[in-house]
Amino acid sequence: MLNLANNSFFGPISSFLCQEMNGESMLEVLDVSNNILLGELSHCLMHWQHLTHVNVGRNHLSGKIPNSLRNCTYLRLINLGGNEFTGLIPSWIGEILGLKVLSLRSNKFIGNIPSQICQLSGLIILDLGNNSLSGPIPKCLKNISALTSTSSTYHNKLEMGSAIGSIPFAVYIDILSLVTKGRESEYKDILGLVTSIDLSHNNLSGSIPDDFSSLDALRFLNLSHNKITGKIPENVGGMTILESLDISRNHLSGEIPQSMSNLTFLSYLDLSYNFFNGRIPTGTQLQSFNATSYIGNAELCGAPLNNNCTREEESQGRGVTSMEEEEEEYGMVWFYISMGPGFVVGFWIVCGTLLLKRTWRHAYFQLLDDMKDRIYVAILIKVNWLRSKFKRSNET
Repeated sequence: MLNLANNSFFGPISSFLCQEMNGESMLEVLDVSNNILLGELSHCLMHWQHLTHVNVGRNHLSGKIPNSLRNCTYLRLINLGGNEFTGLIPSWIGEILGLKVLSLRSNKFIGNIPSQICQLSGLIILDLGNNSLSGPIPKCLKNISALTSTSSTYHNKLEMGSAIGSIPFAVYIDILSLVTKGRESEYKDILGLVTSIDLSHNNLSGSIPDDFSSLDALRFLNLSHNKITGKIPENVGGMTILESLDISRNHLSGEIPQSMSNLTFLSYLDLSYNFFNGRIPTGTQLQSFNATSYIGNAELCGAPLNNNCTREEESQGRGVTSMEEEEEEYGMVWFYISMGPGFVVGFWIVCGTLLLKRTWRHAYFQLLDDMKDRIYVAILIKVNWLRSKFKRSNET
């Protein structure tokens, strides 16, 4: 075991890794994290085939992950986080079948997340946050059995200490920084009990795989700050021991599944700045969070938000009736609008014809005179009849 962590060692790491050795190195634990080491990881790692823990996090290392690392088949932990590594995440990582912790966060990795990661059945921590990864989330993560069986967490703690068995757990304890529950925390003694997936701060797209509900041993899930679309899987409540869920600042939509209220261990939730709509499912768990957990979803309503769902539900209840009323009002508006032009057109059709056709004009006014005379005669006859009737009634 060689532990040089938390110092100020400066300079290239290659000269250290490539020293002349007689045969293979028997070193199992290499921890040079939190220094100022420079340069690339050398292919000389091929001589360090007994390594179980490689922790070079928080230095200034660069370049690509060397292919020679695939020869270290006993690896349990790889921490390259907080450096300037570039290129693709190599697919051969899926060949290191005993790997339990893979932390590549805060580097400059690009490309897709290789599906071969799903071959790592014992993986309990996958931290790829804060890179430039793109493409969809692999739909095979349910194949990682360590994340789908709560009975395996105790064995994870026992096996984190060493792979070959020559390094007792009490001699060397891994320390790993993870972003959980909205803040960065160091995990030490309980690292073997932590189950976490962090894919935040990348350019991932596509939807959240429905199979995520099978990860019932997962405690921390962070998919925030990506371009993920679609809905939250309906069976998200199947992640029974989930403690922290952060899917903020994506392009997710739809309603929050009712099953989310079954996440009784959930102590941190952030669904902010998406396109969720409808009522927040009622239940003690979801209403216990602050409104900031849901902010930035304009169509979301219900406690703990101040948005009242009553108006929206009434609108939905009216359904087709409401649409018919709107169509009727729309039709009445156009009826009144069309009355003005219709009156003008009709008026000028009649009056314009009379002005231009003299014979029609004479006939029209003659008709009016005849009608006036007939009405006048009818009125006189009626008046005389009433007078005579009134006179006879007085005489009797």
